[in-house]
Amino acid sequence: MKTGRIIYFILFLFLFWTETSWAANQYLTPAKVEIKKVAGKFQLYKNGEPYFIKGAVGWDFLEELKNAGANSLRTSPRLLDEAHRLGFSVLVNLPVAAERSGFNYNDEVAVKNQFERVKKIVEENKNHPAVLMWAIGNELDHIPGDLDYNLKMWDAVNEIAGMIKEIDPNHPVLTVVGYGKLEKIKDIKERCPNLDLLGINAYAAVLKVPEWLKEYGWDKPYAVTEWGPSGWWEVPRTKTGVVIEETSTEKASVYRERYEKVILGDPLCIGSYVFLWTSNRQERTHTWFNMFHNNLKTEIVETMQYMWTGNWPKNRAPRIDALKINRMEAIDNIELEPGSINTALVQVTDPENDELRFEWELLPEPTEFGAYAGQGEKKPQPVEGFIQATQKNAIQFKVPEENEKNYRLFVYIYDGQGNIGVANIPFYVN
Repeated sequence: MKTGRIIYFILFLFLFWTETSWAANQYLTPAKVEIKKVAGKFQLYKNGEPYFIKGAVGWDFLEELKNAGANSLRTSPRLLDEAHRLGFSVLVNLPVAAERSGFNYNDEVAVKNQFERVKKIVEENKNHPAVLMWAIGNELDHIPGDLDYNLKMWDAVNEIAGMIKEIDPNHPVLTVVGYGKLEKIKDIKERCPNLDLLGINAYAAVLKVPEWLKEYGWDKPYAVTEWGPSGWWEVPRTKTGVVIEETSTEKASVYRERYEKVILGDPLCIGSYVFLWTSNRQERTHTWFNMFHNNLKTEIVETMQYMWTGNWPKNRAPRIDALKINRMEAIDNIELEPGSINTALVQVTDPENDELRFEWELLPEPTEFGAYAGQGEKKPQPVEGFIQATQKNAIQFKVPEENEKNYRLFVYIYDGQGNIGVANIPFYVN
C-alpha cells in the first residue's frame, strides 16, 4: 500500500512537472516571423507558412473579432495572453514618445531612458508566441499644427530598431507614420535602415498610399496599421464649419473599396489593422470611428467579415439610404429657426425584413476637441424632450431656443438581431 502511494506520488510529480514545464517553456519557442519577396510581391511568413494580416485595432469584442475571421490585433503587451488564447497574433505597440506629448529628442538622457524602457519590454515579451511584430511608437512624425519634427527622432527610432533586431531576430520591426508631410519617406529611408517595414495610418487618403510610396522610392513592405472611414479632417463641412459624417452604410462601402484597392491590391502591402473595433468612443462624435455602437454590430463589421472570410453573416445590419430634415440633406446647410417644429426622416431597408426599432438623439455640436486623436473628448449632454411626434422612421421635433448654435441629430436603427444602423445630420439654429 505504501509502495503504491509512493508510485502514485512520483507519477503525480512527473505529470505536474511536465505540465508546468510545458507552461513555462511554451514561451521559450516564439513564432518565427519573416518577410520575403515572392514574384514581385512581399509576403509575411509565420513559422514558415504564408500569413496575411487580417487585423484590427481594439480591445473589446475579441470573440466577435475571432468569429469574423481576423487573425491579429494591434495592441499593447498587456493583451498578449488573451490574444494567444483566442489564436491572435499581435503587432505590439511599444511606448515611444512623440514630440507632441512634450518629449525632447535633443535630451540625450531622456532618449537613453526611453531606449532602456523599450529594451526591457522587448526582453520580457520577445518569446511570447503571440508576438508578430514590434511597432516603435505611433505617428511620431505628427505634431498638431503641422510643425516640423526633430530629425533626431528618426535616429532614436533606428537605434531602437537595431537593438530589437539584435535581441529578437524572430520578429520584424516597424514604426508607424500618418499620411502627411509626404517627404518624410526620404528621412526614414536615410535615417532608419534598421526598419524591416513601415506601418501607415490613413483613412480616405489610404487610396493614395501606393502612389505616395512609389513617388518617394519606398521599396520595403508596409502594413496599413490604421484605416477606416473618412476622417473628420477629410469630409465636407457645412458653411458653419461642421463636419459631415458618413452613415454606417456609407462607411461599409468605403471600407470595402479601400480594402480591395489597397490592402489586397498593392504588392508592397502585407495586411492591415482596421480601426476601430470598439463601441461609443468619442472623437468628433461618439459614432465616427467605432465599428460597433451600443455594443451592437454595424454594417462595417459584416463587411470586414466578408473581406476576411468570403462569407456574409446569416443576418445583416439595416441599410441606410438617406437621413433628411425637411427633405434636406446635410450638404444642404440646414438652418432651422429657434423653437420651430421640423420633420426628420430616415430611409432604411433591412436585408431580412426584420422589424426595426428607431431611436433618436439630439446633441449640441462640441466646440472643444482633443489636440490629437480625440483624447479627452466627451460626448455632449443630449437635449431632452425634443421629440413632438413619431411615425416609425420619422419624427417631428422641436428645435432648441438657443440661437446661432450647431446641433446634430442622430438616429439608431435596431434590427433585434444584434445589428444596428447609425446616421446623423447637423443643423444650425438661426
